[in-house]
Amino acid sequence: MLTAISQSLTLRTPLIPSREKSSMRPENQSSVSEFLLLGLPIQPEQQGMFFALFLGMYLTMVKGNLLIILLIRLDSRLHTPMYFFLSHVAFSDVSFSSVTIPKMLINMHTQDQSIPYVDCISQMYFFTFFVCLNNLLLIVIAYDRFVAICHPLHYTTIMREELCILLVVGFRFFSCVHVLLHTLLLSRLSFCADNTIPYFFCDLTALLKLTSSAIYLKELVIFTEGGVLVVLPLSAILGSYVSIGATILKVPSTKWICKALSTCGSHLSVVFLYYGTLAIIYFFPSSNNSQIKDIIASVMYTVVTAMLNPFIYNLRNRDMKLALGMLYKG
Repeated sequence: MLTAISQSLTLRTPLIPSREKSSMRPENQSSVSEFLLLGLPIQPEQQGMFFALFLGMYLTMVKGNLLIILLIRLDSRLHTPMYFFLSHVAFSDVSFSSVTIPKMLINMHTQDQSIPYVDCISQMYFFTFFVCLNNLLLIVIAYDRFVAICHPLHYTTIMREELCILLVVGFRFFSCVHVLLHTLLLSRLSFCADNTIPYFFCDLTALLKLTSSAIYLKELVIFTEGGVLVVLPLSAILGSYVSIGATILKVPSTKWICKALSTCGSHLSVVFLYYGTLAIIYFFPSSNNSQIKDIIASVMYTVVTAMLNPFIYNLRNRDMKLALGMLYKG
């Protein structure tokens, strides 16, 4: 599927109406009323095929993640810290994909690439909020597995229900403050007359590249955002799994090792898929030669990863299979 997308993408710039071109003069302006989302640079005759493809992927993602949330809510066997956090990851996946994909589908259907300034900033805010929240949730899932494997006798004492709820509330508050600071900073910057965003959604780094002021602030924000969203969470997760690996090697039981690897393998698969595409977006700057790479990474990050998460986490999960079977029988 990704090969087909890569072959179909071209560097053709979509046609922009003449009235919009006339407004794009070289001089800077302090404010803009709207931005232009170039979207996926695909041929007009392929619009219908890609619209159906992304609509199907989006609906699959929504159905899969909502099913996970429903099963965890209904089945008492899944009322554990790990599944509690997984349900919030599923909700976060649905949320940040729903912030971007429906707008992309509407633009593909109507051929209208414009997005109002307020809508663009709002989209950037909520997308970054749920991305930040997702990163923090992935950290706590790794910590949950660390406690379960490295300190099994103290698991119920450490991972109490009150702590789990407190962590989720704290993560939401931190994400809100973190993104609000970036949004306020962005609102104080001036934008260039060229208000074209070479993505299908309003990403923070793309918006910063359009500003005409405070170059050092752009670099500082991108570095901070990349560090918070990628480096620190990934370091914490890998540190947890290094400790888990050391503990597993000390246990002679093959059955216990296989169970631990199965549980941790699913999470690690999601982590590398998730952070791999995120790193491409934030740490490898866009250029004419890398535009297709950036677009594929954005699609992977906003649609494919969120769609695959329910299958990666739960297809081989015995408890989830039992809960799904009981739901269908009931």
